[in-house]
Amino acid sequence: MFLYKEYWYPYIHGIFSFQQHFKAQNSDLILASLPKAGTTWLKALTFAIANRNNYSPSENPLLTTNPHGLVPFLDNAVYGKNPFFKLDDFPSPRILATHVTYSALTSSIGDSTCRVIYVCRNPLDQFISFCHYVAKLLNNPLNPSLIEENFNLMRRGVSPYGPFWDHVLGYWKANQERPDKVLFLKYEDMKEDPVSHFKVLAKFMGFPFFVEEDRQGVVEEILKLCSLDNLKDLEVNKIHKNDVGHPNSAYFRKGDVGDWANYLTPSMAERMNKLMEEKFSDTGLNFKFY
Repeated sequence: MFLYKEYWYPYIHGIFSFQQHFKAQNSDLILASLPKAGTTWLKALTFAIANRNNYSPSENPLLTTNPHGLVPFLDNAVYGKNPFFKLDDFPSPRILATHVTYSALTSSIGDSTCRVIYVCRNPLDQFISFCHYVAKLLNNPLNPSLIEENFNLMRRGVSPYGPFWDHVLGYWKANQERPDKVLFLKYEDMKEDPVSHFKVLAKFMGFPFFVEEDRQGVVEEILKLCSLDNLKDLEVNKIHKNDVGHPNSAYFRKGDVGDWANYLTPSMAERMNKLMEEKFSDTGLNFKFY
């Protein structure tokens, strides 16, 4: 990883290019997150919300295309060394994604009226999910010794797009200052009460659900389409690979809250919890670990 302006990045070329060339449109929707914090689910939800009048449930592109193929990452799929998407091909509103910190977003995003949607996840589940993701990409079993080694690195702030706490707090503070511009979502809250958070998300995007849609069960229908259980069982996500050769199945595992307890010791969890209490002290931000 590269240490750039106090943050750790797994690659740097695409981030520089994104910062230099991306021009936000007022209608853009920018999805932001740390890796494995609910990104894939958020991409599916936002795409389905914005396009619910364009496709019938049986024809939705999510049935045949991985969410990352419908909502590309700006810093690699659009501005990476080998881009796979051209922004000119995207109809308005463009739904785009990034893992970069709030401070690393281009000035055009801040100067425009485009909206930013951030999803975060408790650090223990996010860490374990990322470990599984990397093991899947490398086609290797999850190594317990590497879990502890990387856990200690994370506690020191060394993790992709980390430090974790600085990344989260950047978007949290932006939400506190401009709630009309930045929506801050917690993965655990979305899992606990998906319907109400789904409606909040749709309203923020500018695509609120009408009363008649509610009566017709449109909300539940889209939530079912975008559920991790449904997405991971689709053929495109079970056996296909993306443009760089990674299996789409790597983006789907359990999605459970508290799965970290199957991999981390109580002592490790306690150390992380104390660190989070210290870092988020007096911010009003906290996490659910179960």
